[in-house]
Amino acid sequence: MTESQLQWQTRWPTSALVWSPAYRVVPTRFPAVNLFDRVASPDDFDALYALEAMTNDRLRTEVGDLDLVPRDERRFGPGWGPIMAAFTHLNPLGSRFSDGSYGVFYCALSRATAIAETRYHSGLFLAATQEPPMRQQMRLYTVYAEGDAVDLRGAIGSAVSAAGIASAASAARVASAGGGAREPDQPAHTSFDPAVLSPSDYTAGQALGRAVRASGAPGIVYPSVRDTGGECLAAFRTLLLRDCHHAAYLEYNWNGREIDVVFELNQVG
Repeated sequence: MTESQLQWQTRWPTSALVWSPAYRVVPTRFPAVNLFDRVASPDDFDALYALEAMTNDRLRTEVGDLDLVPRDERRFGPGWGPIMAAFTHLNPLGSRFSDGSYGVFYCALSRATAIAETRYHSGLFLAATQEPPMRQQMRLYTVYAEGDAVDLRGAIGSAVSAAGIASAASAARVASAGGGAREPDQPAHTSFDPAVLSPSDYTAGQALGRAVRASGAPGIVYPSVRDTGGECLAAFRTLLLRDCHHAAYLEYNWNGREIDVVFELNQVG
């Protein structure tokens, strides 16, 4: 164990995760396969990018800002494109564990939880932009998540569940997935502010995210705020992840007020 690992693993509760697989949902406007998937090494990537990027606006948009990922954490080859994209494309509005200055790869232990989380956030966006009734196309990925992460589940998860923060997740369930290993340590650690899992105010979560990421920890595992009993992972580094592949197409039905139905699309001919 390195010195930096000792620092964050003694500061916060940690667990060894083995989620095989975990699930992630993103809009279909993001490509399923990008340049990170199509090359096998950093040298291949540098050569191809240097050749095409100067005249290919689509390629520059697809790759994003590679400088956001430390060189030794960059990954290439099949299954890495959607992972790298989460770190090279920033959400300027931020998210639960990011203030918008760095990327986070969010995924969930079950696909029902992944759908519940993204259903909520998609609904907020569609309401804010006053979209008329429509169907939003989404892509479901499977991804393998394995390694040590800061663990909020035992520290504040029970309090959050008791407060009933997750509300409409049962309507989003279309399937369930198997469990993952959970081995939380229980020595004295820095306590967590329950506001970290606030349903609407991300101030405390972003402060924790900055501290955890700065410490060198690769991610945070936490109870879902939108799906009671669900579990989510916020990965700050590629080190926790591998093999992210398309699993299904989904459609979120927006009726002008809320996302009331989630469909899975299947090819029949």
